[in-house]
Amino acid sequence: MLNRSIAPPFSQNFSFELPAAEVTPIADGVNFIFLGGLQQEVFKLEIIFNAGKWYEPKLGLSHFTSILLNKGTSDKSSKEIAELFDYYGAQIEISPGYDFTSVSLYALKKHVHEIVPLFCEILTSPMFRQEEFDLQRDIFLQNLKVNNEKNSFVASKLIRKNIFGAVHPYGSSIEENDAATLTVNELLNYFKSNFSPSEVYLMGNFDSHQVKFLKDQFVSLQLKRQENKMHFDVIPGQSAQHISKQNSVQSSIRLGKLTATRGHADYFSLLLLNHILGGYFGSRLMKNIREEKGLTYGIYSSINSFKHKSLFSIGADVDKGNLELTITEIKKELQTLREHLIPEDELLTAKNHFLGSLQLDAANPFSLLDKIKNIHLNQLSKDYYKNLVASIQSSDSISLREIAQKYFTVADLFEVAVG
Repeated sequence: MLNRSIAPPFSQNFSFELPAAEVTPIADGVNFIFLGGLQQEVFKLEIIFNAGKWYEPKLGLSHFTSILLNKGTSDKSSKEIAELFDYYGAQIEISPGYDFTSVSLYALKKHVHEIVPLFCEILTSPMFRQEEFDLQRDIFLQNLKVNNEKNSFVASKLIRKNIFGAVHPYGSSIEENDAATLTVNELLNYFKSNFSPSEVYLMGNFDSHQVKFLKDQFVSLQLKRQENKMHFDVIPGQSAQHISKQNSVQSSIRLGKLTATRGHADYFSLLLLNHILGGYFGSRLMKNIREEKGLTYGIYSSINSFKHKSLFSIGADVDKGNLELTITEIKKELQTLREHLIPEDELLTAKNHFLGSLQLDAANPFSLLDKIKNIHLNQLSKDYYKNLVASIQSSDSISLREIAQKYFTVADLFEVAVG
């Protein structure tokens, strides 16, 4: 009989193996990537387009072109499309991003023959009707007006603008005038020039005949990989910007700078160092600024990796009277990591939490597909995650201090406070 008064033995096994995906070229450099083995009778079909902000000649084109894809085709209205998706219990998810636009379909396997042709119809013959565009633009402008009253939203927008520059795709934001000057003809032209699939991802419990049926559905799409010839210079703005609002009780703080990208040799160590600084609830920023000083409910640091650049940032909302103290304490923590070795028990805890979170994430099959997608879209090594685990396990305090000295220089941080 199991003795519940005795704890099970501690096991530290951080092996991490991604399942092998079947990669088939289907046209001019476009790959169809299939991951089987899903036990549930559902599937995910995701199309990646080189149609993010990086490619748009005019601000807002990527966003509005993307969100209008399922708002009517040559044969169906937006209402009819929505009713069909509801009838089959399917869901479409459209995500316009900085580098790519992703369009995903989640549905039951038994409805694959009915729902996938509709999904392809949306991607081949959207109509961009004026009334639908006007409606979506009005919704966007209303949300923008509300968000621009939020200190956190404005602070996040300004820190990107100041680090990358106002005209860089990673630093720009759609404003009211940008949305007001767009036309449906511009959306249609952007669709025709940019919405050619770059990659097609499928996850589900399908046999070879069903996979062939799904591959054949994409013959009607513009299957031609686009070459990325776009280039943008980083032209930084203000290094420090404080916007005071008379009626605000709190201020939103953002500190940030450019940092190493995914392919850099220091990237894995930087991820762990960021985790120790502010990447989880037991981080140094949380212990100091939340638990010990009570200056905020939450504070975080993160590394946002785009395709061409990476952004290191720290964010918190604090009482206006504690603004300067909080910024001072953040910089102290950065300086401490530069000057002192991380204690072994703290390092071990951070490693275990980082790797444990990675393994927990892998329990979700759709998250596994996301990791495979990350490798393909960013041209990473097939052993990327295995190398990540090995790097985290072998990291030591001396090497991490060297990384902190290289990347956590306080003097080159950009600083924004709103409120």
